[in-house]
Amino acid sequence: MEENSLGTLQQRAAELECMAEVLLTGEQLRLRLHEEKIIKDRRHHLKTYPNCFVAKELIDWLIDHKEASDRETAIKLVQKLLDRSIIHHVCDEHKEFKDLKLFYRFRKDDGTFPLDNEVKAFMRGQRIYEKLMNTENVILQAREEEGAKYERTFMASQLIDWLIQEGEAATRAEAEQLGRRLLEHGIIQHVSNKHHFVDSNLLYQFRMNFRRRRRLMELLTEKSRLVPESHDSPFCLRKQNHDHKKHASFLSGICWIRAGG
Repeated sequence: MEENSLGTLQQRAAELECMAEVLLTGEQLRLRLHEEKIIKDRRHHLKTYPNCFVAKELIDWLIDHKEASDRETAIKLVQKLLDRSIIHHVCDEHKEFKDLKLFYRFRKDDGTFPLDNEVKAFMRGQRIYEKLMNTENVILQAREEEGAKYERTFMASQLIDWLIQEGEAATRAEAEQLGRRLLEHGIIQHVSNKHHFVDSNLLYQFRMNFRRRRRLMELLTEKSRLVPESHDSPFCLRKQNHDHKKHASFLSGICWIRAGG
């Protein structure tokens, strides 16, 4: 890949990865709030509003569960979700999240979440990730490329075989195009960021660990300090030294977690 086009692709992928992090954080929060009955059907003026939460109650919950240090911080955090159209006021009368007895709802709970091309690519990538995680296969392995050994890699040609086998694509050309789309949307990458996705023996990895539990506070970290994920993370991107004694991280920001996560 030419240096200029590679740099543009990496920048775009990083932007989409940030979007994906907000989506994952919001979805993990939504599931927790359902489990703890913060989200439920509520009545106001003889009308029932399904699957909603009260703003003040959510702020109390975030502080109690150490997801926010104070009410002002909690408001800023939830506003991030509102700005990304992950939540909204049940009547769409408030564009700002307020510390009041107002009803808000996750758009995923009422079917109004906007499914643009970026979100669709993210959801497709997450499904493929989960299928790979839940399937006994030999696709993900430590392999060498250009004298360096990388963990949890997949060979492009083998992934294409698997995508066809799993019904994710009908032909090799379609599977290759899917791989290119996943790379362009910041879901996978070439191990040393030198190539786009092509049907070959080149090695690729997932950029992010979809299963890592996100902290809501991460949404306020514009320029995050990054620390490596644990070595046990199934898709953590690591470059191995040949002596196998030290593991040097590469490509700052990829498949890493923010400080405090």
